[in-house]
Amino acid sequence: MSLTADDVNKIAHLARLGIDKRDVESYAKDLSGMLDLMTRMSDLNTDNVEPMAHPMGQAQRLRADVITEQNNREKFMAIAPQVEAGLYLVPKVIE
Repeated sequence: MSLTADDVNKIAHLARLGIDKRDVESYAKDLSGMLDLMTRMSDLNTDNVEPMAHPMGQAQRLRADVITEQNNREKFMAIAPQVEAGLYLVPKVIE
């Protein structure tokens, strides 16, 4: 797909971007190249390609899921300005 200078100007207007008139043709060429790449990539057959979580096949190091703090809910609720049915009451900000 080839973008024209008018297309780039319309996109810039919609995105509220200020583009120097000298750079419009360069942007049109670069954006057209990106769109062409996306078109070629969408034409590839990926039926037998397994999805990856990471391109390097690495596993994420996670810490053990253990409780490290005690439950202070009752203590915090006791000092809250307004509480009802176990919930903090806050002023209404949206009408």
